[in-house]
Amino acid sequence: MRELKNLKVKVDDVVYMPSLDAPASKPHPFVYFISIQNQSKEAVTILGRKWVVREGEETVVVEGEGVVGQTPMLGPGQQFSYNSYHVVAESGEAEGAFFGVTEGGEAVFVRIPRFVLELPSWVD
Repeated sequence: MRELKNLKVKVDDVVYMPSLDAPASKPHPFVYFISIQNQSKEAVTILGRKWVVREGEETVVVEGEGVVGQTPMLGPGQQFSYNSYHVVAESGEAEGAFFGVTEGGEAVFVRIPRFVLELPSWVD
């Protein structure tokens, strides 16, 4: 599996959203907005993702199929944007990778840049 340099991931925004459902043990939800752009010359299908979320001394790894229930196929020049959320007990950070396959059948991945999940100063 190789890193596909011409597949670009951008974290467009991260928003603290206390109105979303969250468990008592991790009461702070953050919505993140992500764009994946295919700047390569061949189509790529995103098949899964892996997240690493760190907060304090805890690291949680989340892996799964697809992206928000989809397996988007991105032709050259195409983009896929979505939003989802992570819940945390305290401020932290998240990063990860998307995994996919090119139209030629090669397994590839692209890194999701690290972003901060910073609790607002008004949160106790």
